[in-house]
This record gives sequence, C-alpha cells and structure tokens, in this order.
Amino acid sequence: MKRLSMLVTSDGQWVLEDSAELLAALGDSNPDYDAPLFAVKNLGFIKFQILDGSIVEIELHPRNVQLPALLAVQQQLLSSRVGLFRVKYFDVAWRSEIMTSSERTISRLSELCAPTFAPPPRERFTAEPKSFSSLFSDEGNPLRLLAQKWRVSFGYFDPTVISFAIDNQLLSRMMIAGVKTRTMDPVFRFIGDGFKSLDVDYPFHAIGERMENLPDKDYGGWIAEFYKSVASTAQPRYDIVTAAIEARPAAHKFFVTRYERLLLPWKTPSDEVLVTVLSKTLGEEEAVERSSSGLDRVDFSRLAKSS
Repeated sequence: MKRLSMLVTSDGQWVLEDSAELLAALGDSNPDYDAPLFAVKNLGFIKFQILDGSIVEIELHPRNVQLPALLAVQQQLLSSRVGLFRVKYFDVAWRSEIMTSSERTISRLSELCAPTFAPPPRERFTAEPKSFSSLFSDEGNPLRLLAQKWRVSFGYFDPTVISFAIDNQLLSRMMIAGVKTRTMDPVFRFIGDGFKSLDVDYPFHAIGERMENLPDKDYGGWIAEFYKSVASTAQPRYDIVTAAIEARPAAHKFFVTRYERLLLPWKTPSDEVLVTVLSKTLGEEEAVERSSSGLDRVDFSRLAKSS
C-alpha cells in the first residue's frame, strides 16, 4: 500500500512524518518514543495521510488543536479529489469516523475542535450553542457569508472584512471588539447602528470602552466572557441568545430579544485579537418595564420559545 504521511504543526506548517523538520518542531533530535503520536496527542499536531491515492486519514487530538493547524488541513481538503475520508480522534480513547465528502469532513473537524466553554445561564440571559458547521449549509442565513469570509481569509483581519460586510449589508448588525492577550478585556472597536437595545448615540462614545461597561453591566459582563473564550481559543462560536437587556437602568427599561449570534476570532499584526459578532434577530423584539414584582416573565418566556 502506497502511503504519503505528513503532519501539520500547531502553527500550520507541513512537515513529513520521518523528517528533520518534524524533529526540529519537537525540539528532540533523537526521540526514543513514537514522535508523530506524541506530537498529535500532546502538541496539537494533525496527522494527514493519503493511502493509495484513494483514502485520506486524519488523526488529531481535538482539545489540543490550534486554529492554524485546523485551517491548514481544511484548506488541503478543499482541493482533495479523494472520495473517502477517515477521521481518527482522541476523546478519552481513540475513536474514528468515515466520511464520503471533503465538505462533510471539513465540517466534522470544525465540530470536533469547537470550544466547549459556556458561561452559566443567568435569570435574564441564556445562550444555546449551535454547530458552527451547520451555517455552511444554511444558504439563506446572512451569518453564513461572514463565516465563509473568515474561512477563506484563514482568520486574518484586513480592510476587506469591512468592505465585505458593507457590500453584503451586514455592517449594521456587526460589532468588533479587541482582546489583547495580556489583559483579555474585550474593548469595543466598532458597533453597528442596528442594535435597538442601545441608545442612538452609544455606538459613538462607546468605542474604546470595555464591554463590561455596557449600560446593563450584568449583560456586558456575561457576553464579555464569550468574547474572551473565542479570543483565547481562536475558535468560532455560534449561539442562539435570549436576553432581557436593561437598556436604561435609571428608568428600569428592558429590551427583550432573541437572536442568532456568530462570534469569529481574527488575527492581527499586533497582540490584539479582533472578535467580530454578527447577529440576526429571531421573532419580535419588545421593550418592557420592571414592575414592583420584577421583570415581566411572561413576555420573556414567550420570546424565548419563539423562533
């Protein structure tokens, strides 16, 4: 059986299985162990094999895989003419799955490597995680467009991201936050004008402010945890959020909403990760007041069950 075996390093570089480049990446010129297996299980490398030109085998430990390695393998799969794919992954024990299309294999790799972090739900906020890969088969969903742009850009942010959002009428429902690796505090870099829960002038004076300083500080602190997670893991996140946002705390005014949300991490030349959020409202949004007995739970629960 003819076999071509390569590995992708955690930073997205391709090396042959039995090569000096692999040993250099390991930092061990004379290993007395299974070097490729060690690299996959412990260092986030992905093993990529082509068998007889007809089967692709991919081996990985999803918890340790970094985004550059994942994107490198997915890009290779996009150009593959092979019709059979075996994904072997470590989850307490080794497991394997067979796929018959590169598209499904790409989606499954994204699912396996997706972050599992989720801040606990609060009385007024809940987030239901969805499969990021499902967006690519949802042709009518505007969130799909930005997901595709992120993928073909290999997660690098440049001016074309904004022009792409403008051309596809996405900008009004987009926010951009900067997350620096030293502080991990999300700071607003851009806020579109389509967020009805915010005062009209808020998007202008909020630039440079910490996300936790939203008028509803509970909501700001809750969503900031998602941005931190996406920035630190370099993995996208797709949710359905139901929230009662205190838009005007002094007046006890709440904005009740349910929306789809796509968070994407973008690399920059600096140590700052840009996280974009693109959202799409689901059902009717409404303003309510806090009564003496508390927030109107009937209205909130009805919105949470709508689609």
